[in-house]
Amino acid sequence: MAKDTFFRKKTTLNAGGKLIDLGEPKVMGIINLTPDSFFAGSRKQGVEEAVQQAGKMLAEGATFLDLGAYSSRPGADDISIQEETDRLLPVVEAIIETYPEAILSIDTFRSRVAEVAINAGAHIINDISGGQLDGDMFATVARLQVPYILMHMKGTPQNMVQKADYEDVFAEVYDYFASKYHQLKQLGINDVIIDPGFGFAKKQEHSYTLMNRLKEFNPLQLPLLVGVSRKKMIYNLLGVTPEESLNGTTVLNTIVLTKGANILRVHDVKEAVEAVKIFTTCTQ
Repeated sequence: MAKDTFFRKKTTLNAGGKLIDLGEPKVMGIINLTPDSFFAGSRKQGVEEAVQQAGKMLAEGATFLDLGAYSSRPGADDISIQEETDRLLPVVEAIIETYPEAILSIDTFRSRVAEVAINAGAHIINDISGGQLDGDMFATVARLQVPYILMHMKGTPQNMVQKADYEDVFAEVYDYFASKYHQLKQLGINDVIIDPGFGFAKKQEHSYTLMNRLKEFNPLQLPLLVGVSRKKMIYNLLGVTPEESLNGTTVLNTIVLTKGANILRVHDVKEAVEAVKIFTTCTQ
């Protein structure tokens, strides 16, 4: 079967001087430095525990580690910039010291937190708000010249559930990406990755509509990150808990690989790396 090559998606990423080829899908491991993230297994309290988890994920084949110190689950408590930085910075420094080749993504919507982390050795900014919750974020990314993960969300983690209202969810998310990418390009930001934001200000039917139409983001010609790991769209549908959602996660990750996902953001690296290996073997 001929591959669809009409839209030439950008598949290289420059992270800290390292050129990463996203032509073969990569895995991003989640490390939550919060006491209240929705999946308890992802919470790492303290520097030593986080560094151990980083080592495990790198050994299992993660290309990226995504560190978050602000819980973005629906209704999560708001915390100060200082508290977020205090949770994050010692872990960034310790991982860089222990695993100097690790590529760290920082899950924050605050430009000050992002800048401190990048200056400490991190490589990528992963912003759930797409610059909407901090007017300085785009300018900060442009100044730092780092890759930027542009996610779609409406509202804040505290009120996004009430914002899950769309006439056409795909059209709204697509237009959002096109508009934001234009702004980023104007600022000279070269490496942009899009993330539809499954579960963020989206009901279950919205998330599955986006899932069904994932290939239709191809005309943007941007790398695609998908984060569905153990989310409500899986455990609600199956009538299980986040702890029981690994199988459903692997099924969805496999589906998104067939639809052009370049990065899988996951809690369970080994299983995602195995999915990528089988997928690439079948499609070579």
